[in-house]
Amino acid sequence: KQLKEDLKSHQTDRAAAKAAMAEATNIRAKEAAAFAAEKAEIDANIAAVSKATAAVEKGMSGSFLQTNDAQILKQLVQSQNSMEDYDREELTAFLSGSQSYAPASGQITGIMKQMQDTMEATLASSTADENNAIKSFDGLMAAKTKEVNSLTKVCRSEEHTSELQSP
Repeated sequence: KQLKEDLKSHQTDRAAAKAAMAEATNIRAKEAAAFAAEKAEIDANIAAVSKATAAVEKGMSGSFLQTNDAQILKQLVQSQNSMEDYDREELTAFLSGSQSYAPASGQITGIMKQMQDTMEATLASSTADENNAIKSFDGLMAAKTKEVNSLTKVCRSEEHTSELQSP
């Protein structure tokens, strides 16, 4: 009787461990997808800022303002909550090709380089977080796999013992 209770308990524990593994896998997949989307957006924004900075430094701001990258950069500038209002206004005026904008390319490139540095730091932090999440997931899965394997062996042994004891 005790053997049957132990077997049932171990089977329940094994099922719970497998369910925990499945749940962890689903969560990890969602986190990985969110990271991939965030990384793609940040990479696109960094590329746009980098191209803008290079164009302004080369004195080609007029031709740059006609590109898709300029529009991406303009949307990025308008959505930046961490940016100073004055800097946002300066960049928005520049990116709009506003007649009232008096070129101050040194200031504009400085703002854009600061934006790029901030985005690169954000990406590095997000990448480190993602790598830590992967390590934690791998550790959890290794532990749960060991647990499932161990419980499987115990269940098989108990089933075999139970069969031998049955008349």
